[in-house]
Amino acid sequence: MTHHAKALAIVMNHGVEQDELLVPVHHLREQGVQVDIAAPERDPIRTLVRDKEPGETVDPTHTLDEVDPTGYDLLLIPGGTLNADALRLRQSAVDTVLAFTTAGRPVAAICHGPWLLAEAGVAYGKRLTSFPSLRTDLANAGATWADEPLVQDDANGWRLVTSRNPDDLEHFLRGVDAALRERAEAVGLR
Repeated sequence: MTHHAKALAIVMNHGVEQDELLVPVHHLREQGVQVDIAAPERDPIRTLVRDKEPGETVDPTHTLDEVDPTGYDLLLIPGGTLNADALRLRQSAVDTVLAFTTAGRPVAAICHGPWLLAEAGVAYGKRLTSFPSLRTDLANAGATWADEPLVQDDANGWRLVTSRNPDDLEHFLRGVDAALRERAEAVGLR
């Protein structure tokens, strides 16, 4: 894994699924990847476990409005029903997705996270997965939905990594690692 790679996670300040944020963040940081976390407010991010129980609290490094998405190698979109439903109404979150996809940089979304892809209009032509309740929304957005623990798709000039739920995190991390590795080779990161 590269030493200079940077990843950006975007979430709301309340309702993100704890493990879908923290497991990838810790995993990447352990490998020397700089991971920033952007939320609408500077206040701590209150996570949930299985959309119900309060989870760990995390401090964002940036607000969604101030973060500059151009310097990052990968975008992480965790789930959590409340988080994902509110995030897709944030223009700054939509703009961040578009900054990555138009530049051909990878996006990794899990569980309810792909809702934001539909909102941004970038699910079209992609093969992906998500929490099953999003299946119709994503199909209506022009995606091909698959019930698999990890779906990786390079259509439309950018890599999309998706998984269904926290139980798929091991698969999800493998996809994230592969996307970052390929990104590193493409841009000559060391």
